[in-house]
Amino acid sequence: EENLGRSMLRGCELAIEHANAAGGYRHRNIPFELVVHNDNGLWGASGNEIIDLAYKDKVWAILGTIDGANSHIAIRVALKAEIVIMNSGDTDPTFTETNIPWVFRCISDDRQQCYLLIDYIYRKCGVDRLGIIRASNRYGRFGVREIRDGSRRLGKPVPIEMAYFGGSSDFSLELSRLQAAGVEAVIHWGDAADGARILNQMRKMGMKQPFFACDRCASQEFVDIAGSNAEGVVCAVPWNPDRDDQRLVEFRKAYQARYGEAPDTYAAHAYDGMSMLIWAIQVAGLNRAKIRDVLASRQTPWNGVTGTIPFSPTLDDAGDVYLAIRRDGRWQYYSREELDLAPAAAPAKDDTAQSAAAP
Repeated sequence: EENLGRSMLRGCELAIEHANAAGGYRHRNIPFELVVHNDNGLWGASGNEIIDLAYKDKVWAILGTIDGANSHIAIRVALKAEIVIMNSGDTDPTFTETNIPWVFRCISDDRQQCYLLIDYIYRKCGVDRLGIIRASNRYGRFGVREIRDGSRRLGKPVPIEMAYFGGSSDFSLELSRLQAAGVEAVIHWGDAADGARILNQMRKMGMKQPFFACDRCASQEFVDIAGSNAEGVVCAVPWNPDRDDQRLVEFRKAYQARYGEAPDTYAAHAYDGMSMLIWAIQVAGLNRAKIRDVLASRQTPWNGVTGTIPFSPTLDDAGDVYLAIRRDGRWQYYSREELDLAPAAAPAKDDTAQSAAAP
């Protein structure tokens, strides 16, 4: 997950640079500073990193993380330290279920992405038997829970679920069992490189089933490894990077100029998350509790480069999700409306919300 973290870091850096170019803290030419720590060490080490950030570095807010297990530890320490954590990379559905009032998320979670995949797979594609192959870690395990539950609710329970160790090169055992189970389609939940190798091995074994996947596979890394096999792959994604939006155009241009490559999902969401934190600090001043209150009481959605971000009552991103379908050598993005699927249920509004200035 280091490559995902690097993308997040770049998005944060760019947001800081843009804020400082606009005059810094309250336009007084006092620059915002970025303090970087690594949460991908030993299990539980993320708690120590939060302590260092809160008490040694004395930061006003924190953006992170990616790893689900470390994220859950980090947010519990943040509760004790009373400091905001904005999450832009961990799509674990249980992340905000802790109802810790200092925790926010600006990326749609796997549950929302699974809802869209389930509707598309069963209602549009007419699949009856869906097989799951996933990474044997928290990301894979929790990511497919709603696939299983949604399939069962529709009267089409998943006949087989296979787990693999990340970084493996041989998936013949898992794939042969999926094949023997007579699945009509396969869904993968794990990293892009693993997903591409699984897809290549499927095709080599003569398995022609449609291949669905999580948002991590909607990437250039996946395409580079899968090659022509990537054609027709369908992934759920938390945003539409082809959206016609001036903010996105300017962000993409600035990111390309700064880093020499196009921004990915994690860079874009980190940029939005850091921009939201900077906005809250500008409004609230240097007070952690007020920074949290400004974010939590915001009534209007945040208009970011990834689209509009409305917070749910649990301070989670309740915005739209999309399908990315590989067609004609590129990813093409589709909303529920464009797929002719019923709209998702609207998120409940927080009765305690107060109006706040919108960017």
